[in-house]
Amino acid sequence: MTRANDMRALEGAKRLQRLRRLTGQAIGDYRMIEEGDRVMVCLSGGKDSYALLDMLILLRKSAPISFDLIAVNLDQKQPGFPEDLLPAYMSEKDVPFYVIERDTFSTVKRVVPEGKTTCALCSRLRRGTLYGFAEANGVTKIALGHHRDDILETLFLNLFFGSKMKTMPPKLVSNNSRYVVIRPLAYCKESDLVQFAVDQNYPIIPCKLCGSQPNLKRAEIKVMISDWEKQYPGCVDNLFRGLQNIVPSHLMDKNLNNFDGPSPEEILRYRSDNPLSIDASGIQEALAEAELNPGAPMPREESQLIQVSSCGRNGQKSQEYRKESREAKKNGA
Repeated sequence: MTRANDMRALEGAKRLQRLRRLTGQAIGDYRMIEEGDRVMVCLSGGKDSYALLDMLILLRKSAPISFDLIAVNLDQKQPGFPEDLLPAYMSEKDVPFYVIERDTFSTVKRVVPEGKTTCALCSRLRRGTLYGFAEANGVTKIALGHHRDDILETLFLNLFFGSKMKTMPPKLVSNNSRYVVIRPLAYCKESDLVQFAVDQNYPIIPCKLCGSQPNLKRAEIKVMISDWEKQYPGCVDNLFRGLQNIVPSHLMDKNLNNFDGPSPEEILRYRSDNPLSIDASGIQEALAEAELNPGAPMPREESQLIQVSSCGRNGQKSQEYRKESREAKKNGA
């Protein structure tokens, strides 16, 4: 039993260091927190917001910059909400804690038809309340607990049901620069956060709105991504890395790309000014540039391309290319 406990403690320590490292990396990569920032952690009572608060407390101790932390909970007046739980928990943290009371629960239940998803309206109401508090209290960064899985799931939700290629960015600046939202857990896996919550014995408060909707599309997307990972191990890592390697010119958004031209004359003029050396390496480069099939067999060194004419079915001449070895040509074949 002692050995098993030691192993669990070791795994827990590794998990803590991994989450701390990934959180710090995300903050640095996206310049989320700067000298003099006043960061507001939105504490819901869920596993992610607890972990977010702890990671920021840890990082603040060793950070080369100085920034303030506060924690805020929005009491939405959900039935049975344990009002004393979070204040008691936060009394042991060296972080100022505020509770905002606003009955958004009744509003959501009244407005959203039975059986419909409540998350969209609920999040808008929460966001408006939290943004207002942030402005009134000199907050410069609003920290949310969304993690890597949330980001991927949101991408597919928007693609499948919103016809948009977008997700939750690690750092979002409002159009007028009035608010800045950061997601320091952007690189963290949900599986690590689930187990970390067990390690830390967090007092989890379930949501009676989204938590009571078992058929949410997000849950279906979560299963889909999990199934992909089982069938193709590593594909989820590749999906996430892909979000950091966007090639706008290879997408279809007319607002991002100018699809006008070049004209036939411009194409021919460019080719005339920049002749292509037709050898094996030149062909490989041309194919790669055109993204046709860079892995296609290339002419060998002893071969060259010659152009010949042939007659198509319609009687018109068409062009085809044929390989002829230099050796055969030398022998007059």
